[in-house]
Amino acid sequence: MNNDEFSMEDLDDEKTIAFIRERLPQELKEKFSDDEFYYFLDTIYDYYDKSGILDGSDEYVDIDIEEIAKFIAKEAKKNGIGDFDPEELFFIVEGELEYNGIID
Repeated sequence: MNNDEFSMEDLDDEKTIAFIRERLPQELKEKFSDDEFYYFLDTIYDYYDKSGILDGSDEYVDIDIEEIAKFIAKEAKKNGIGDFDPEELFFIVEGELEYNGIID
């Protein structure tokens, strides 16, 4: 990856985070830091990559948002990032999926 690719990726992450924040329940809008959001996005992408869930995405894909939220919470705890409630992370995963047009 060159610097332009990194810049575009960072810009897309910023847009994704702004999109998700807009859709969060009021009590969650300011709960998470930008760094936490970047971690959550990276972990969501890791989940997609490891699970292969989006491979062959031309066909219908059954995505378990709760499972992804639990995965993020487990990884965050394991990596010393924090102790997060999967029920709150559900909204972040849902927002990321909406932003990328995977769900409506």
